[in-house]
Amino acid sequence: MYAMKYMNKQQCIERDEVRNVFRELEILQDIEHVFLVNLWYSFQDEEDMFMVVDLLLGGDLRYHLQQNVQFSEDTVRLYICEMALALDYLCSQHIIHRDIKPDNILLDEQGHAHLTDFNIATIIKDGERATALAGTKPYMAPEIFQSFVSGGTGYSFEVDWWSVGVMAYELLRGWRPYDIHSSSAVESLVQHFSTVSVQYAPTWSKDMVALLRKLLTVNPELRVSSLRDMQAAPLLARVPWDDLTQKKVEPGFVPNKGRLHCDPTFELEEMILESRPLHKKKKRLAKNKSRDNSRDSSQSNDYLQDCLDAIQQDFVIFNREK
Repeated sequence: MYAMKYMNKQQCIERDEVRNVFRELEILQDIEHVFLVNLWYSFQDEEDMFMVVDLLLGGDLRYHLQQNVQFSEDTVRLYICEMALALDYLCSQHIIHRDIKPDNILLDEQGHAHLTDFNIATIIKDGERATALAGTKPYMAPEIFQSFVSGGTGYSFEVDWWSVGVMAYELLRGWRPYDIHSSSAVESLVQHFSTVSVQYAPTWSKDMVALLRKLLTVNPELRVSSLRDMQAAPLLARVPWDDLTQKKVEPGFVPNKGRLHCDPTFELEEMILESRPLHKKKKRLAKNKSRDNSRDSSQSNDYLQDCLDAIQQDFVIFNREK
């Protein structure tokens, strides 16, 4: 069984999201890892683009935070390790994810963490630096804001490790280390990191605090930002990395198998609001065809049709099994 995501082409054009969808597909077609949500197939029809990916039934970490799950240090340590292995792999593929946060980490039924959503990921070749202001503000590393405000040299893979630090802190404490919101002004944030010091809970082990401090180091050159750095941390000294890669280490938190790990009211609303449900597609396409044949084309329709034709032509059909 898989999960299937479908994206309406016309809506993607109207929202200027086509490039992001293509970018995500391009990246996902070239990668596969045990702690990622992997793409298996992509295909299209007149209306939609489809992505078929790993089915993960354990819900995302944001949902579990909202359900007031108390994550133990052992559980969070496992997530840190699983994300470290995922990031090590992405780095080997020259990919910066740029949007690591609890919402983008899905659990499987056993409770292992998988990174998803490569919508704003970027590929940087040897020696290159990224410069775009991209991400979710509360999880973005200081150098991304710095680069945007004062130019500078841009940023690299270290930004994802910062995000892992923010996420781990939030899972343990229930709130984030810095009081940053999506509405926070970028200019004020550059100052924020140099003036606000992070408070660590006195109940946490000193090794956990030491690792979080290294992940949340403002200077990217001094930040823990590789698998080797992580493996040298006292907190992770006794981690059996080979067993971990094969999912042989049991997670401390296992999602309840008898439950739906999402908010059903939200999901139902989404389904009710869905303006183009798949089960009515056949009727709709037939209706559109007869309408198109009978009406004069206007300029805006021509433009839309050109965009749709471009998607049809450029979309890459993918089958991982071939």
